[in-house]
Amino acid sequence: MNKNCLICGVGGQGVVLASRLIAAAAMQNGCFVRTAETIGMAQRGGSVVSHVRWGEVVHSPLIPFGGADLILALEPAEAVRALHYLKDGGAVVASSKAVQPVTATLSGGYDGGGMLDYLKSHVKRVVVVDTDGICAEAGSYKAANIALLGAAAASGALGFSIDQIEAAIRAQTRERFFAVNQKALRLGAREGIKS
Repeated sequence: MNKNCLICGVGGQGVVLASRLIAAAAMQNGCFVRTAETIGMAQRGGSVVSHVRWGEVVHSPLIPFGGADLILALEPAEAVRALHYLKDGGAVVASSKAVQPVTATLSGGYDGGGMLDYLKSHVKRVVVVDTDGICAEAGSYKAANIALLGAAAASGALGFSIDQIEAAIRAQTRERFFAVNQKALRLGAREGIKS
């Protein structure tokens, strides 16, 4: 069975690494994988979107509208922006941390809580993860992407176990970051189990 995951966030949050880890887990499980990224103004805090599709046969790297089984969102507004990709019955796993874009600063502000409320009112299965708290406990503010992977895996929305994602992290990242990533993954999993 094929599976589609759209990962979204802003530049610097680790969207591309998260997609690489999911792809590695899929390949380790004998799946055919295709990925595609749209990075745009990523270096200036702009939107970053990554499509990851895996299964027996995958013809295109791009997920069609209404085709994503999971949206993994490192930023609440980016989750709302990507919602048209989610299929009926799909899940959203989102960070509670809002990253205010420059445009919001100029126009008077942005409320991440409002975006999370919108998601909860429009999607039956939403897992909100306290990535700030997890990153503080894990010892790195850059581990939010790993925490979300842990939550998605533990909730069952990702289709891979924590151990499978951990194996991908070990294979795809530097050894010196493994302990922090492992801790963030396990803490994120704790959040996913609660959902």
